Amino acid sequence: MMIFLTFLHILVCLALIGIVLLQSGKGAEMGASFGAGGSQSVFGASGGTTFLSKLTTAAAIIFMLTSLTLAYLSGRAETSSIMPAKGVSAPAPKPAAPPAQPQQTQPAPAQPAVPAPAAPAK
Repeated sequence: MMIFLTFLHILVCLALIGIVLLQSGKGAEMGASFGAGGSQSVFGASGGTTFLSKLTTAAAIIFMLTSLTLAYLSGRAETSSIMPAKGVSAPAPKPAAPPAQPQQTQPAPAQPAVPAPAAPAK
């Protein structure tokens, strides 16, 4: 579905660009350079302008609808998952660690000096 809408959207974008360029403007007459003058004679003196205006309106409506649909579909959260829905439980809470007691550093108790044993006499 997404691929079809994207393809349709791109096709309508290109068509809309072409249709707008084919229309005769007030100043530049850009449509005449692409042959729009000859195509308007097929539809009559003013029929071509009306036809191109209707075609532009239809292309613009399709463009807006595909834009909104693609934006909606891309914004939805994915609902597919490889994990089964049943039997999933929340992880067990970890037991709280006991509060850390600051270690007190006390000097080691002084031990009485014990004389080293004398070496045995030989």
